[in-house]
Amino acid sequence: MIRINAMWLAVEPADMRAGADRLIARVVQVFGAAQAHHGDLFANARGTRMKLIVHDGFGVWCARRCLNQGRFIWPSAGAHV
Repeated sequence: MIRINAMWLAVEPADMRAGADRLIARVVQVFGAAQAHHGDLFANARGTRMKLIVHDGFGVWCARRCLNQGRFIWPSAGAHV
């Protein structure tokens, strides 16, 4: 079982062609390090796809979800959540 203690939401759109290594590099660029058991959630600009990256202390786990209809409600960079 994968344990997630905290979840971080990226408000800027991400390139969904990026793999786990490139997305975890973005996390390291923003936060300085990837924390174990923290989930980082990314979405594309249209809000139809998202990826979850979890660093478990040994490796990286990546899951993705695509919508055929509708879109995810995603906050903008200036929004207070």
